[in-house]
Amino acid sequence: MSLEASEINEASRDIVPPKLRKLRGVALRLVATIEHWLEKRRSRRTLSELNDDQLRDVGLTRAEAKAEVSRSWFWIE
Repeated sequence: MSLEASEINEASRDIVPPKLRKLRGVALRLVATIEHWLEKRRSRRTLSELNDDQLRDVGLTRAEAKAEVSRSWFWIE
C-alpha cells in the first residue's frame, strides 16, 4: 500500500460522512489483518524451503521448522 492508514484517515476526513467513518476503520483493520496473515504465510513458505544449514543459522531444527510450517496460514501468533 502506498498510503498509510493515518494518511487515508486525514485525507478523507472531510469527504466521508460520519456514519461511514467507523466502517472505514473496520475495513482498514480488516485489510491490515489479512496482510498480516499473508505475510506469515509467505514467511512460513520461505521457512519450508530452507536447508538444514540455513535453519541452523537461524537457530531452528528441522522439526521446529516443520511444526511452524504446518500451522494454519491465518494463525495469529
